[in-house]
Amino acid sequence: MKTRVPVFACCLACLVIVTFSAAQTIQVDISPAHATNHFRPNETLGAGVDRIPSEAVDTGLAQPNLGRALESGWQPVSYRNNTELSIEAWHWNSRGTWSELGEKGYFTGSVTPGEPILHSYGYSLPHRGFTRNDGTPNAGYSRITDGDDKTYWKSNPYLTQHFTGESDALHPQWVVLDLAQTQQVDSIRINWAEPYATRFLVQHWIGEDPMHSPTHGVWQTYPGGAIEHGHGGFDILRLQARPLPVRFLRILMTESSDTCAAGHASTDPRACAGYAINEIYLGSTSVDGELHDILRHTQDQEQTTTYCSSVDPWHEASDLGTTHQAQAGFDLFFTSGVTRGRPAMIPIALVYDTPENAVAEIAYLENRKYPISYIEMGEEMEGQYLSPEDYGALYIQWATALHHLDPTLKLGGPGLGGLNEDLEAWPAANGKTSWVARFIDYLKQHGRISDLSFFSFEHYPYDGCRIPWGSLYDETELVSRVLQIWRDDGVPPETPMFITEGNLSSAASETYMDIFSGLWLADYIGSFLAAGGNGVYYFHYLPLQMEHGCNDSPGTFGMFSVDAQYKIQQPLAQFFVAQLINLEWVAPGAQPHDVYPAKSDVDDGAGHALVTAYALKRPDGQWSLLVVNRDQQNAHRVRIEFRDQNQPPSSFVGSVELSTFGKAQYQWHPGHTRYVGHAEYPGEPSVVAESFGHADPDGPILHAEQSPTADTTYELPAASVVVIRGHLREP
Repeated sequence: MKTRVPVFACCLACLVIVTFSAAQTIQVDISPAHATNHFRPNETLGAGVDRIPSEAVDTGLAQPNLGRALESGWQPVSYRNNTELSIEAWHWNSRGTWSELGEKGYFTGSVTPGEPILHSYGYSLPHRGFTRNDGTPNAGYSRITDGDDKTYWKSNPYLTQHFTGESDALHPQWVVLDLAQTQQVDSIRINWAEPYATRFLVQHWIGEDPMHSPTHGVWQTYPGGAIEHGHGGFDILRLQARPLPVRFLRILMTESSDTCAAGHASTDPRACAGYAINEIYLGSTSVDGELHDILRHTQDQEQTTTYCSSVDPWHEASDLGTTHQAQAGFDLFFTSGVTRGRPAMIPIALVYDTPENAVAEIAYLENRKYPISYIEMGEEMEGQYLSPEDYGALYIQWATALHHLDPTLKLGGPGLGGLNEDLEAWPAANGKTSWVARFIDYLKQHGRISDLSFFSFEHYPYDGCRIPWGSLYDETELVSRVLQIWRDDGVPPETPMFITEGNLSSAASETYMDIFSGLWLADYIGSFLAAGGNGVYYFHYLPLQMEHGCNDSPGTFGMFSVDAQYKIQQPLAQFFVAQLINLEWVAPGAQPHDVYPAKSDVDDGAGHALVTAYALKRPDGQWSLLVVNRDQQNAHRVRIEFRDQNQPPSSFVGSVELSTFGKAQYQWHPGHTRYVGHAEYPGEPSVVAESFGHADPDGPILHAEQSPTADTTYELPAASVVVIRGHLREP
């Protein structure tokens, strides 16, 4: 319930409306031709649900927690898929069929509705070639340097000519070794499995880190590293006459033996397509011909790090990972009420799955008559080091299969991670390095750009370990710039742009609970819509536990603190700002809103805007401003002026509604941590939380009404978000 207070109480609460001739100004350009965007809240302002602890799924999608989450006002829901980040195959339905006897091979979920699906899980891939990637930084291990003669890495068969219809040379597969520091190397032994590479290059990197700075260097083929007629096995390959220092080494494979992997169904072409390596040994060769290996071979993160271009999604029932973490089952998700009955954005797994399983998933949902708005094809491609051409090839295969099932499906991607700059890849043959531009080129060259119904990416703009207060000044530029980058890369102007997941940082910390996070959220949503964005999904919709965060600072993604049983303890700063955005700034529902440019002249003397504003013309005829005072210590008084290039200036008239959330309404008090020199309990971190903090005061939003004059000024409390809404004076 809203609490309305008279103006004298507002003064006491530091929301002052006074007449002041020297006030600074927020100017709103209301010229009809200058509107920057148009949107409908129930299609545009949403939130995401990811793989989380099973108990968090069960409590989050039930009352009372679900009801509290819905009070935030977020509307459409994006169902997130975490298995891609974890190098796992997704069994969206535990019931289904395997491609081989003995519950192994490629899994396809059942399309026939049966017992409700409450949870779904990921299955680790036994032919993994990553030590770590951007989704699994410290979990699992590569089969290339694990010291086990029975395990091997295998590339994704769907990237071979049998499935792409293109020469394998257009989709080269690779393995990279990171030696952690420069080592003296002249020889390599590759223990090939089946199928093996008949044509490949062994190269070393000259430059910076090739995995994270792919345009700051070049791959150089060793004098003895160009193999034209490989025959498999495990011969020692002399790369150069004498040992020379190297840190990064790549094996680039362009032609396969197409021989079938032992122990797999030889009638399945996937078993015979791609490349497979059992183990790699690297070092120098002495005069007696012996190779002196310098790699670490262990089934742990301490192994010599390897990266790979792709992984075969083949797996077994025994590869089921933990069931303590779960994706919400589709039946639980759609019947819980979290979607408000609205169509939801649904993912399909692409990088580590099959088109048959993706088709089965959507067929199941359609058989259940669950409404789908969009289908996101994979997640965080760059975190898997997938080339844009390889992603394009998979995208087209999956799109063909899905549109054969239902031609009306709206497909999109690539679900890029939280990037602030253009995504770069190793240069293509034409020298182009932009990942997005090359992906768009691939679709256009194959006549399939129409299959991209939307372009999606995530937004986590800050390094979680370094978020000073002044970084608030960056957000408006960051989000608008990345939208422009994707357009400059060739994303068609008519293709909608969606941020399908976003928050401050990919690492939680105390900053998430501080009022800082609320101010950031207002700037993020406002600037995204002002820059022409089409859909945005807050992360994370359902309550989660406090977790060990950046700088050993406990934090949580989401809008609430909870106890050990997930009982909500308190709403946090972003909950209140979500309400300001969804329930005060916009008119909830399906009616169109128009976004207009707004700018203040309040700055810090160093060129940073201290006050930002985002203006809407609502369907009820009101003009609504979302105003953020980013000045941490100082309040500011502003006059609001509305200008139409064809009319005299205007201002609010009649009753104006004001909703304020600032320091007087919310303050976070951090918990206490303790240093542990050596773990007291197994697996304990070196810094443990003894308490997790609390908010005091903890809301509510302050609501007020006032009848202003043309000269009225509005005081914006320090570190606050204010919604000012009303009708304009007739010209």
